[in-house]
Amino acid sequence: MKKNLLTVAAMAVAAFFVSTEIAKAADITFSGQLRSRWEANEQGAGAGDGAGRSFANKPDDSIFTSTRLAVTANVNETTSAFIQMQSIRTWGQTNGGVATGNNGGSGNASGTVNDADASVGVHQAYFTLKNFLGAPLDAKIGRQEILLDGWRLFGNTIWTAGMQTHDAISFSHKHDNISLFLAYISAVENDRTDDPNDSTDRESYLAHLNVKGVLGGQFSGYLNWDSNSSAAAAQTRANDIWTMGGRQAGKLAGLDYRGEAYYQWGNGNGQKDTALTAANLATDADREAYMFGLRVGKTFNNVSFKPGVTVWYDYLSGTNDEDQRNGDWSSFNTLWDTGHKFYGLQDVFLGIGSGGSSGTQGLGLQDLALKTKVNPIPGWTLKADYHWFWTAESIAANTTTRNFANATAAGSESLSNDLGTELDITAVTKINANTKVMIGYSHYDATNSFFALKNGAELRTNASTFSGTDDADWAYVQFDVKF
Repeated sequence: MKKNLLTVAAMAVAAFFVSTEIAKAADITFSGQLRSRWEANEQGAGAGDGAGRSFANKPDDSIFTSTRLAVTANVNETTSAFIQMQSIRTWGQTNGGVATGNNGGSGNASGTVNDADASVGVHQAYFTLKNFLGAPLDAKIGRQEILLDGWRLFGNTIWTAGMQTHDAISFSHKHDNISLFLAYISAVENDRTDDPNDSTDRESYLAHLNVKGVLGGQFSGYLNWDSNSSAAAAQTRANDIWTMGGRQAGKLAGLDYRGEAYYQWGNGNGQKDTALTAANLATDADREAYMFGLRVGKTFNNVSFKPGVTVWYDYLSGTNDEDQRNGDWSSFNTLWDTGHKFYGLQDVFLGIGSGGSSGTQGLGLQDLALKTKVNPIPGWTLKADYHWFWTAESIAANTTTRNFANATAAGSESLSNDLGTELDITAVTKINANTKVMIGYSHYDATNSFFALKNGAELRTNASTFSGTDDADWAYVQFDVKF
């Protein structure tokens, strides 16, 4: 008996020292993040009460917490690994009724008896191989965030609780002022039974080149092929997006500036718009779209409160009725963008280019914005942004192939391109090096054209008579703690 106890003790001691040596060899470090946000909003569709929140003076408020815990292991000089677990919970929410699928986790709200929690998942999990196969490339393989430049085409959505990640293989190379990034993304993988030839999968192939030291800043060039037959109505028609373009940003003559332009081509079959799908089934659609954006700003660092002002304009092309009759799709698709940074903080124009009402039903978008900032007291930044929104294509002249629920209810009123305005006010400070606080308020003033475009049944209390309210408010307080 004594011999067995000594044997067990010896094995435990050996295991302790072996695990310690492995941990030392692997150079393991831990990090984490807790982000809690209270929100009260009216702009979203389909929330907690029967009438919904959307532009109906029925605000819905809630609190969520996003929890992340990560481990980084530097295995050796050429190999490292990163695993980041994530749990998203809306406070007090169960996994049933109107809350189904809305970040309720396993349903263990504070008022439930069972506190079992199965809501933890993998946000990122990849390993990195330096000088892959002897080439001057670092390979990153696994689930990962892809963040490029200003996140116009590739970002992590930043504001959503979960943020966007990709199952991908990426390669990066840096030499002097030049950086090269290549990536393969597997976005949709259907099973072998239903899709033996991979005809309905979705994949992206990306090449990104960045050159620093150009015109007081840096230039980035893009080439991306997004093969997305999974979105096609017949699931055999090609629906792909080739995107090529560039972005130049920097500082000249004391002015901050940005200019970017992108062109898209390919096949536009199977667009997710109920009125346009029929046309796509009858004929193949050729994709030809574009967008450009300009920004000029100035920060006065030598003045009290360090005020700054920026003017910008974005234009995203759209598809009109004539395009549809000719079998063309001309709506620019924003790919894996972080629209929250560009098209107003209330996020009423996400999914632009898909053809659905979450964007602008394929009519494109124009956004003229005036952005200001000031440091009113040490440690605080106050921002105020004002957006004017229009469609790129006429609403009144392009109702034939679209389902405008309120087009006839508008009576003799002409539906203009005007979609309304949005005011975003944000205050940001850091309590300490690890804790950031954001406080915000936004107000959207909508037009009848906006409600017609959004199929007003879900955006007004009475779509047939245009009753209800024509504005929406949103407020939030967010704490972000990183360690």
